[in-house]
Amino acid sequence: QVQLVESGGGLVQPGGSLRRSCEASGSIVGINRMGWYRQAPGKQRELVAIMSNLLTTDYADSVKGRFTISRDNAKNTVYLQMNSLKPEDTAVYYCNLAGRYVNYWGQGTQVTVSS
Repeated sequence: QVQLVESGGGLVQPGGSLRRSCEASGSIVGINRMGWYRQAPGKQRELVAIMSNLLTTDYADSVKGRFTISRDNAKNTVYLQMNSLKPEDTAVYYCNLAGRYVNYWGQGTQVTVSS
């Protein structure tokens, strides 16, 4: 069983930056993609950024050029660097590790962008 522990959320002013981390414990055999999702109040959960095992990446249009996903395989950790944050980025952010037969979610952490 894989457990995901997230860190790095919180309150930030518009234009500021935050770095999210998600560390996986346990065997991650069978995982072929790692990503970040978010859910704002009253909205559906949406993909923010995703990285495959081949290191290809994809981003939501709303965050392109501002957010960067990366991973450290030695630490079983995926990161989300969020720059130039906007109030509309406010949401609960979740990390996700998935493969053909598995799908793991982090506990979710609130990110609030407000002055």
